[in-house]
Amino acid sequence: MDLDEVADELYEVPPEEFVALRKARQDDARADGDRALAADIAALAKPSVAAWVCNVLVRAHREEIEGLVELGGLLRDAQQNLAGEQLRALNTQRSQLVGALSRQAASLARERGRPVGSAVSGQVEDTLRAALADPEAAEALLTGRLTTPMSYSGGLGTTGRPDLRLIRSPTPERAPTRERASPRPTSADERRAARERAREEAQRAAEERRRRVLEEARQAADEAIRIADEARQDAAEERRRVDELDLRRAELQARVTTLSDELAEAERAAAEATARLKSAERRRKAADHEAADAEAARDRAVAHAEDLARK
Repeated sequence: MDLDEVADELYEVPPEEFVALRKARQDDARADGDRALAADIAALAKPSVAAWVCNVLVRAHREEIEGLVELGGLLRDAQQNLAGEQLRALNTQRSQLVGALSRQAASLARERGRPVGSAVSGQVEDTLRAALADPEAAEALLTGRLTTPMSYSGGLGTTGRPDLRLIRSPTPERAPTRERASPRPTSADERRAARERAREEAQRAAEERRRRVLEEARQAADEAIRIADEARQDAAEERRRVDELDLRRAELQARVTTLSDELAEAERAAAEATARLKSAERRRKAADHEAADAEAARDRAVAHAEDLARK
C-alpha cells in the first residue's frame, strides 16, 4: 500500500464514506508499521460533494476532460489569431462541451446513489470552466483528487483557487540511455552552436505546434460556422412556414367571422318567424273558438225553428 493507491481510492468514494475509509487505511498503515504513511493519509482532506463529482467525472471520462483542456488551449491561442466570428464559434463549442460534461457528471453521481442539485451542478460547471481557462486548474482537475471546486470569472484565469492538496506521484528517475545521449561539446564554440541548434529546434517545434493548433481551431470554427449557417437556414424555412400558417389562419378566421354573422342573422330571422308563428297560432285558436260558438248558435236556432213549426 502506498499513498497514491490510498488517495485514488479515497477520492473516488462518496464524501460520506471518506472519513471512515481514511481511518481504516490509517489503521492499515499503522498495522504495517508505516507511521509516516499513516500521517500522510491523515492529511488527505475530505472532498466537497462538487469536488467528488468532478473526480468521478475525470475517472469515467478522462478523454473528454483532456479534450476540454485542449479546447482551452485553442481558445487562448484563438484570442490572438482568429477572427471574431470564429472565436465566437469556439466559445459556443466550449459552452456545449461544458454543459454536456456537467450533465454527464450529474448522471454519474445518480448512478452512484448520490443525486446532486442545481447548486452542486453549478459548482461542477465552474470547475470545468476554470480548467478551460487556466492550465494549472486543468492539471488539478486531471489528477482526479480535488477537495474543493474551482471558480472562473470572465476572460482567462481562475478566482478563489483553493488549496487543492494535490497528491502527485513522484516522477521516476530515468536512467540515461546511450542511444539518446548526445556527444559532449568539447569547446565553447561547439557548446554555443549546440545551444543555438537546440533553441532553433525548440522554436521550430513550437511554431509547428502553434500552426497545428491554429489549423485545428480554424477547422473547428469553420465547422461551427457551417452548423450555424444550416441552423439559420432551417430557422428561415420555419419562419416561412409559420408565415404561411399565419396567413391561412387569418383567412379561416375571416371565414369564421362571416359564417358567424350569417348564423346570427339566420337565428334572428328564425326567432322572428317563431314569434309570428306563435301569434298566428293564437289567432287560429281564437277563430276556431268563434267558429265553434257560431256553429252552436246555429244549431240552437235550427232546433228552435223546428220546435215552432211542429206547434
